[in-house]
Amino acid sequence: MTIDIIKECEGANRIGIGGHIRPDGDCVGSTLGLWMYLKKCLPDASVCVYLEKPSAIFAKIKGFDEINSAFPEEEAFDVFFALDCGADRLGDCEKYFRAAKKTINIDHHVSNAGTGTVNWVRPEIGSCCEVLYDLMDKDKLDRDIATALYVGMIHDTGVFQYSNTTPDTMRKGGELIAYGVDFSRLILETFYQKNYVQSQIMGRALMESIRFMDNTCIVSVIEQKTMDFYGATPKDLDGIVNQLRNIKGISCAVFMYQTDVMEYKVSLRTDERVNAAEVCTYFGGGGHMRAAGCTMRGTFHDCINNLSAQIEKQMVKA
Repeated sequence: MTIDIIKECEGANRIGIGGHIRPDGDCVGSTLGLWMYLKKCLPDASVCVYLEKPSAIFAKIKGFDEINSAFPEEEAFDVFFALDCGADRLGDCEKYFRAAKKTINIDHHVSNAGTGTVNWVRPEIGSCCEVLYDLMDKDKLDRDIATALYVGMIHDTGVFQYSNTTPDTMRKGGELIAYGVDFSRLILETFYQKNYVQSQIMGRALMESIRFMDNTCIVSVIEQKTMDFYGATPKDLDGIVNQLRNIKGISCAVFMYQTDVMEYKVSLRTDERVNAAEVCTYFGGGGHMRAAGCTMRGTFHDCINNLSAQIEKQMVKA
């Protein structure tokens, strides 16, 4: 039995929407898509979106300028949505979720057991935007809502090439295009296009990558001093791990970048030999079977040695 988003919000005067830290395309698309949908269906309610400042590549999605990244103190919301994550990854907007009268958690990550009073977690579906699309009244959709949902779908499926893409995903993508979505521009500008700094730092990461485990795995790391040299931010590192995974013969790609002294953000992309979610969950992270992440502490060599042990267990089982 599915949930009815609008019924769950009946009588609510103040509705909040939040997504995970370091918001990606699926997070931005799902939060803004739901924001527009609720404003359309519940015109008398106040609806707000809270996210860490997303990448400017998503600036053409309607509502981007309405995102609140300051996280001020707020009166308790009647309903608060956590999208594309559990409450523990909401960052600074977790306080709104905890204080809300009703909480609704909509996600597709297998590592999320559901953290709301109402939960709809569908790990068999490729993106949170696709999950939301299934819950929306198609007569209420328009080009702006469809654009937001389409962005999320292409980002979490790698433009419909990852293994989480199903025939239903492709069908829904086609239905969204029918609303007038400028899909070719969105794919180019939000997924493939890189600025000069992003291209430079990706080249550096590829050039300094190291293969290991009989050349079936590859790792690259960007230290803080390298980011400072290029004037790069974490948002400029998007796509590096996918490019590493595209190298012929690689079953598991690991990309790490420094976030603090002796601390690294780790991203994994894998084929069917390695369950990325299982590896990252071991280190307190999570994600999907083929794409997951975590934060690790120690030197780069400590981190990769510890990761290697878990990756090897997966390889042996394959």
